[in-house]
Amino acid sequence: MTISINIEPPRQADVEALLAAGTVFAHSLYPVENTFLLSTDELERPGVDVYVARDQDGVACGMAALVPLGPDTRAELKRLFVHTEARGRGVARRLLDRIEADAAGRGIRSLALETGTLQHAAMALYRGRGYEQIELFGPYVGEELSVCFAKTL
Repeated sequence: MTISINIEPPRQADVEALLAAGTVFAHSLYPVENTFLLSTDELERPGVDVYVARDQDGVACGMAALVPLGPDTRAELKRLFVHTEARGRGVARRLLDRIEADAAGRGIRSLALETGTLQHAAMALYRGRGYEQIELFGPYVGEELSVCFAKTL
């Protein structure tokens, strides 16, 4: 499967469709109050980069966002989602590769993320890519359905 990954604006119909599908997926697993999904408006904030994976036909099949954590050398991975039809084809891995490379190139030395306790495939992906489980941080502190990971770049 040929995939291209670029930084794109989130306010595009196909990207917003991915966001909506990711929201439906998250809400199928967890109560709304236990999900920490960034909206399109939040993804448009200065400094946030939205990475969109497109297949050979230009169809958006996956996405993720890189969000700075303050003025230092840390960032958070948010909204990683791959459309059902594109799963198992390395899209998430390729998104992570690109984001990690870009982040390291910008001087970011640590990438953190939060996922849910029921997302076993996601946790296996992160562990397989060198992420280690860490203490809950920021808005996730005290959330029993959250698991946080981090990786030094």
